[in-house]
Amino acid sequence: MIEVKNVKKTYFNDEVETHALRGVSFDVKQGEFVAIMGPSGSGKSTLLHILGFLDHPTKGKYRLDGKSIDQFDEPELAWVRNQKIGFVFQMFNLLNRTTVIDNVKLPLAYAGIKNGEQDELAKIALEKVGLSHRLDHTPSQLSGGEQQRVAIARALINEPSVIFADEPTGNLDTKSGNQIMDIFSRLHDEGHTIVLITHEPYIARFAQRIINIKDGLIASNKTNHKPIKKPISRR
Repeated sequence: MIEVKNVKKTYFNDEVETHALRGVSFDVKQGEFVAIMGPSGSGKSTLLHILGFLDHPTKGKYRLDGKSIDQFDEPELAWVRNQKIGFVFQMFNLLNRTTVIDNVKLPLAYAGIKNGEQDELAKIALEKVGLSHRLDHTPSQLSGGEQQRVAIARALINEPSVIFADEPTGNLDTKSGNQIMDIFSRLHDEGHTIVLITHEPYIARFAQRIINIKDGLIASNKTNHKPIKKPISRR
């Protein structure tokens, strides 16, 4: 499903080269839950931007569902991001003056889905994350954990091939973070493919496989034989 072959990313600024990725290779199979770990500056966020078709590698190949990022022009890339990929970000990225249901519907509007069908699909997505009672609230009326659940519902709305989550618990307290990881575990059990970026070892342990990145290179790529299925109470 996801094929990354010797991907490199170099940024050029005032003739100074910064090598964010130095040759990264790995695969993700359909239905897998993979965590990518690394300290700040390791290259993990750069990698996620490439995986999410938000950036291009300087060198190397990246394929999603057998198609290379190089095969798409900008309108096609926008279609892939809308139809094939669900994003969950650390900062939620919700429209603060827009209701919960309208935030979740947004990808459907871009896809040209009729408004009545948008409402029905958004309600189903919000029910999956336990927020069917919050349809007409705005993000400012929700807790951080509830806002992240709205973001997950929005990511699910177009039934994407893969969900990319960038530090989804980074702005949450322990209880809310556990609730979010419980949702990701359930989504994985339902067959969703999930690639999650984190710097927390505990969060990574929910995944089937943990890839560690250091200085733009893969330091380890190991199967997690005992992924966490139910969040652990932490103090």
